[in-house]
Amino acid sequence: MTHDTNCTPVWIAATAGNASSWYHSVPARTLTRLDAACCAQTGLVTDLRLVPAERSAARQELAPVLETLEVGRGFVILEIPGDHSAQDLTALYWLIGQALGEPANQNVEGTLLYDVRDTGKELSQGARFSVTSYESSFHTDASFADSVIDYVGLLCLQTALSGGVNHIVSGHTVKQVLQRENPEALDVLRQPFHVERRGGVRPGESPTVARPVITDGRAGSASDRSEPIFRYLRYWIETGHEKAREPLNAVQRAALDALDEVARRPELRVEFTLKPGQVLFINNRWLLHNRTAFVDHPEPDRRRHLVRLWLTR
Repeated sequence: MTHDTNCTPVWIAATAGNASSWYHSVPARTLTRLDAACCAQTGLVTDLRLVPAERSAARQELAPVLETLEVGRGFVILEIPGDHSAQDLTALYWLIGQALGEPANQNVEGTLLYDVRDTGKELSQGARFSVTSYESSFHTDASFADSVIDYVGLLCLQTALSGGVNHIVSGHTVKQVLQRENPEALDVLRQPFHVERRGGVRPGESPTVARPVITDGRAGSASDRSEPIFRYLRYWIETGHEKAREPLNAVQRAALDALDEVARRPELRVEFTLKPGQVLFINNRWLLHNRTAFVDHPEPDRRRHLVRLWLTR
């Protein structure tokens, strides 16, 4: 596995590297080590934990992945070699995640591995996009959360009959375009918006939280490079302002429109469709991602199924 040194966080479709460079196979020695750890599984997949020595070794072997996530294009598609059952793939994915970061809860129930598939629920009834077949729009995960989620993982177990294409755009690039073309909108996006807590509300909590869409942060303790931090899903902002009884004003709507228009430009994004056994990891601080709407297979056992993982550094 090699790091593409030609790619930086500021990219467009033409400079994101050859598509073949996005894909990496999990090193054989890492897979052997993780397979051995999976053999010790006796309960839930999430009961599996790498001991410190295993975690350190796997992290070192996956260092190019972390480097790409932090200082490269910000996303990697990992391929897990071999013939594995869905349960074994999920276990290997769970352990790979531990080598890259610390798994984080994805709702108030404490779910660590979250099933992404169409359940037939409706957004208007409180569902999250991840359990519907609707297009998600460009967003970051966990925009409502108390802490920023650094990396998002998606393991593909089954694909849809059609649709469900992944789109990714660099937030570094989006910010630069806004700064050049519409700095007034960028200033508005740095101010707080009401965001609905669609991940669940604990007793005593407000159903919304105030968050800027874009803030300026640091790439890490070992780097002086600044980076934009996005916390964004427009639908959660629209419903958040409704719940807060503070309708979005014309200036706020115009700023969100400007952000969406830039993010949707075809020349800025890359796109691909994950295949079974592939894992997408993205930098959730400054990559915006979208999944197009999809049509599923009629057979229940063939329906689109991904497993999501949230990680902190």
